[in-house]
Amino acid sequence: MKILEEILNEKIISSSSLSGGCIADSRKIVTESGSKYFLKSYSGSSSEILTNEANGLKELEKAGAIKVPRVIYQDQSVLLLEYINIGNKKKNFWELFGQNFAKLHKQQSTQYGFYENNFIGSNPQINLPMKNNWLDFYWENRILYQFKLAEQNGYVNHDFRIIFEKFEKIIPSIISGSEELPSVLHGDLWSGNYMVAENGEPVLIDPAVYYGHREADLAMTKLFGGFDSDFYSAYNEAYPFPENWENRIDLYKLYHVLNHLNLFGTGYYSHAVSIIKNYIR
Repeated sequence: MKILEEILNEKIISSSSLSGGCIADSRKIVTESGSKYFLKSYSGSSSEILTNEANGLKELEKAGAIKVPRVIYQDQSVLLLEYINIGNKKKNFWELFGQNFAKLHKQQSTQYGFYENNFIGSNPQINLPMKNNWLDFYWENRILYQFKLAEQNGYVNHDFRIIFEKFEKIIPSIISGSEELPSVLHGDLWSGNYMVAENGEPVLIDPAVYYGHREADLAMTKLFGGFDSDFYSAYNEAYPFPENWENRIDLYKLYHVLNHLNLFGTGYYSHAVSIIKNYIR
């Protein structure tokens, strides 16, 4: 704590454990002046995640679209963030969230990917930049990467391999016509990765940032039941959905389902297989 006291230029009077996250140690830090901070740390080789998370938060902050915790300090062992006091949703919370998320996606780049690789959960996320080729980026760095990881983990049998080979052949026809400039993506937005601030507004946390097709972000919001309908209506009004976007939702869910298969095991096997079969039938 001594180095943090030097950085904050005041004494830390309390450090209390917070719940949340399966691989990180999270703590609330309070200083003599009453200021509060969120301290996050990982053990062993996972310390690299801290750098990636800090850089992801800074990239999201650039858009000025939606609140993220401010990065105060980061090294190989800790990440110190602004502490967000938790509040209750405003009446128009979901409408505001949808509008702001659309505004976030309007921050665009000329390349898919990011200047560094990062993590999706505790698995590596490959962000090797590619210009003007979302199909290749998504296939090689997202779907194929996770499939090969599943093979290494022993989750791919003969039947899975056969349908995956068929799936590879039809992916161009699924994505064709939906191409857009790369948007900055949160990368892992589900109900556990946003907060409600004291003023009742949304806050994004725990990103897996890269520049990609915004449909990938929207699909992740629907993986575990979806957000309130007002979120999608407000988003669509601010930044209209691409034509037939709902036909591609499962394609983008597949990345996260495969990642969950690799993180948590065979409970996600049937979900991954069913998504692929629905596209190749």
